[in-house]
Amino acid sequence: MNYNLNDITGAKEQKKSTISALKRLLGLIQEEKRTIILAMIIIFINSGLSLIGPFLIGHTIDSYIQSKQYHGVIIFSSILLGIYLTAFITNYLQIKIMGGVGQRMLFSLRNAVFNKLQELPVDFFNQNKAGDLISRINNDTDKLNLFFSQSLMNFIGSIFTMVGAGIFLLSINPELGSAALLPALVIWIFTKAISPCVKKKNAENLKSTGGLSAEIQESLNNFKVIVAFNRRDYFRKRFDEANQTNYSTAVSAGLANNIFTPVYGLSANVGQLIVLAFGIYLITAGQFTIGLLIGFLAYVNNFYHPLRQLAGLWASFQTAMAGWDRISQILSLDTNLEVIEDTTVESSPSYLSFRDVSFTYPNGKEVLHHVSFDLERGKTYAFVGPTGGGKTTTASLIARLYDATKGQILLEGKDIRTFQPEERTGKIGFILQEPFLFSGTVRDNILYGNPEYKNLSNDDLVEVIKESGLESLLSRFDSGLDSKVQTTGDGISLGQKQLIAFMRSVLRKPELLILDEATANIDTITEQLLESILQKLPTTTTRVIIAHRLNTIENADEIFFVNSGEVIPAGSLADAVNLLLHGKRES
Repeated sequence: MNYNLNDITGAKEQKKSTISALKRLLGLIQEEKRTIILAMIIIFINSGLSLIGPFLIGHTIDSYIQSKQYHGVIIFSSILLGIYLTAFITNYLQIKIMGGVGQRMLFSLRNAVFNKLQELPVDFFNQNKAGDLISRINNDTDKLNLFFSQSLMNFIGSIFTMVGAGIFLLSINPELGSAALLPALVIWIFTKAISPCVKKKNAENLKSTGGLSAEIQESLNNFKVIVAFNRRDYFRKRFDEANQTNYSTAVSAGLANNIFTPVYGLSANVGQLIVLAFGIYLITAGQFTIGLLIGFLAYVNNFYHPLRQLAGLWASFQTAMAGWDRISQILSLDTNLEVIEDTTVESSPSYLSFRDVSFTYPNGKEVLHHVSFDLERGKTYAFVGPTGGGKTTTASLIARLYDATKGQILLEGKDIRTFQPEERTGKIGFILQEPFLFSGTVRDNILYGNPEYKNLSNDDLVEVIKESGLESLLSRFDSGLDSKVQTTGDGISLGQKQLIAFMRSVLRKPELLILDEATANIDTITEQLLESILQKLPTTTTRVIIAHRLNTIENADEIFFVNSGEVIPAGSLADAVNLLLHGKRES
């Protein structure tokens, strides 16, 4: 299955409707529905109060200022002051309410994206860069938060104010009102035509930001290699290219976002000029008053000032929608490692069986071709072969990190796809050649994925470790269970990381334990110690060992040779050596 998000973007980017994207986004904030309605009521009140002001000003000029009735001026000035103070309070309330909505939405959205990532298979992470995924979780979700917490209510408030001002303009004088609103029609046509381009430019900028994040993450993760090979120039060049791309797309997006402001501003000025010229003509014709003209100009300003605000808000909206498109790509994905329903159980002495299994990586060639073999409970199996022959792929299929492209894999006589993830991982342990450790302590890492011992004290956990024969491994760490571990690997050797991974897997008491070059970074003495620990595992534990060292596989019950997509019995250790030397089975 293709999980490459860049390919998904290219295929769907032009097909997405802003309205449909907005509907899907609003579906995520159903819990905030009442709060948003309350905020909308408040902003409606705020807009209504701001629309009353121009009418009262025009009335005061015509009725009291021209006739010099100053007591009326004082009364209406007090009324206006009360209206403006009330509008100030309602404006503060809606900002406070929507700020909370934005932060809660950001929290929920990041949780939703992260939880979705946890559900996706290894395929997904092989096809996408970690830095780009981080950018989607951090940067793209924040664009949505800024829109909801700062722009959405201003957006709605501006529309309320514009609609109200338009109604007042048309009701006061339909002819003058229609003339005043004519530039708005031009703006609407312009906005509709240019918005898809603005959204595209913002999407390109967000994509380049993700690429820049990926480049930085890769450089920092491999900094030791960069220093060792003195190739700072290479990574500096790659960063400069990514940074230049991000700069170019940011400038392009910035120009696209800001193109609305001068156009909207020009339209507002044209509208005011039309009202001023036409209004003076009506006054000279005796069809209009000075107070009405001043109030009319205020309503024109109330119509076009929110429109100028909408220029910036619309750009923010397009940025948010571009970010949502990138986020929704992740949320719309489903794992291809689905649990199927199958009650069929085959009676077989084998603990695990491959039945005519073939496997192909996405957009790659077939790695395994019609492979069949059986693993019996309690035996030790070794898989040997040249680099790239398919050993790790075979181990990954056993652990169901991938599903077979063709054929069937049986675990305890049942299709391995019928087991729930928790049940399957409880039965199968996997020690990788380069194990990943979390920042924390040795205790944190060996208890990862093992809730059985989670609440034990250090002393009790040490006793469990002794019973499992792992005490000698723990003694390799100066502070025992409290020894600090960092993901960067500073302060701890690769061999020690391997020991922690070994303890983590053995303590889970798996029924099948896979060791993928698990002793490659360990000295011979420690390797012999690990071998003695493996011998102490329950007699029912099946062991699968992938190794290049011959002494690692000499005690295996059966050896398989893996090469060119085939997995064949190798016979004795001497036969396996011969196969390794010649790369094929002798006839």
